[in-house]
Amino acid sequence: MTIEQRAHPWMALSAPGALQQMLDEIGVKDVASVFEQIPADHFRKAPLDLPPALGSEMELKRDLVSKLRKNEDCETNLSFLGAGVWQHHVPAVVDEIVGRTEFATNVWGSYQSDHGRNQAWFEFSSQLGALLNLDVVQLPVYSWGCAIGHAIRMATRLTGRRKVLLPVLSDPERLSVIRTYCQPSEMESHIEVVTVAADPTSGRLSISDLKSKLGPDVAAVYFENPAYLGTIENGAAEIARLAREAGAETIVGVDPISLGVMMAPGDYGADIVTGPVQPLGVHMHCGGGVGGFIASRDEERYVREYNGFLVSIAPTAEPGQVGFGLAASHQNSYGSREHGKDWTGNSTYLWAIAGAVYMSLLGPQGFREVGTLILSRARYAARLLNEIPGVKAVWPETGFKEFVVNFDDTGKTVEAVNDALRARGIFGGKDISGEGHGLGQAALYCVTEVHSAADIRRLADAVKEICQ
Repeated sequence: MTIEQRAHPWMALSAPGALQQMLDEIGVKDVASVFEQIPADHFRKAPLDLPPALGSEMELKRDLVSKLRKNEDCETNLSFLGAGVWQHHVPAVVDEIVGRTEFATNVWGSYQSDHGRNQAWFEFSSQLGALLNLDVVQLPVYSWGCAIGHAIRMATRLTGRRKVLLPVLSDPERLSVIRTYCQPSEMESHIEVVTVAADPTSGRLSISDLKSKLGPDVAAVYFENPAYLGTIENGAAEIARLAREAGAETIVGVDPISLGVMMAPGDYGADIVTGPVQPLGVHMHCGGGVGGFIASRDEERYVREYNGFLVSIAPTAEPGQVGFGLAASHQNSYGSREHGKDWTGNSTYLWAIAGAVYMSLLGPQGFREVGTLILSRARYAARLLNEIPGVKAVWPETGFKEFVVNFDDTGKTVEAVNDALRARGIFGGKDISGEGHGLGQAALYCVTEVHSAADIRRLADAVKEICQ
């Protein structure tokens, strides 16, 4: 088969002779020469086991539609899944604004054409900064895990140290991303990741273990509040004090939707704060509506270490009018490429627009109302499940919107319970029995403002029926 015959006619640069023209231009005889630096053992030894090719667009559509019909979503099912992507109510006006072409299709322009976009970004940073009680908020990066990784690398540059402490009860997905960011590179050496034990009676960070591991080589202490398993860290100020005394930075991960009922991290000593933007008016999007923010105090030592976009406000030549533009943009990878503070790449800036709209709609009172509602509904769900024989809500009075449920005494696995729930149109909690946290057959359940009391009773009745 010739080279020209291998390319599909719909693919770019597939016209007869185009491939040979490119090879001639770069001075190689064939495609294999382009990839000769790849070791031979990296190539597949057998062809991919693919189904037969579809012969027409009609067949393709039929095939895709039949596969999509197998999907089950959280609109037609009752979902109690969380652990990084949560089901929150998204007001219709948020979708209306983020769908406008000036935001949805905007890539880059001039300061004049981007003025409205920059103002929306500034509103996002300002409103989120007010929730966090911090002054500087970077536009969101790919995910919360990425934001944590960047924050840890910021801390190592600030302190010159190469060790970070974080909770042993961490989300394995975020922890995996963190470890990736801590691997050595051409520019920097390895960052050691050390876990801190949890208090078994509460799930909170063990202060005694933290004290034993803090030292002159620790760049930062990272913890989440609320934590991965839903617990609220009531010793946050003490953790920050201990880190400060050891010369380390305090990095806090926080769910912004909790800040209507919880103390702002800037008030208990956090130096750098990270968190997800998805709860702020972004749909779950099959897990794709994620993004992570980074924030700090407005001190030059922190501002100089940011790797992404900071949007600022400035007076103009016209009295009483202001302008919005990017600040310290030279230090990111857009401005300095490989010499930037850290790699940025394309990010989740559209979700900053969604967040700005969402936060402006709620306001301080709205955040208090949503936070109170979530807290009360989650506690109600934990209490009802805890009343089922053999079912135990672990640390039921220490969480915000997520809590751990153990099924050991029922004799059933989480997988079996979730399968039975799914048959009843309910998505049970995330199975965490294989994550190595020593919690047995346990699942992480999530309850938000979208869950009514009737929804929670339906869950409890179904679990009771399954476990009996």
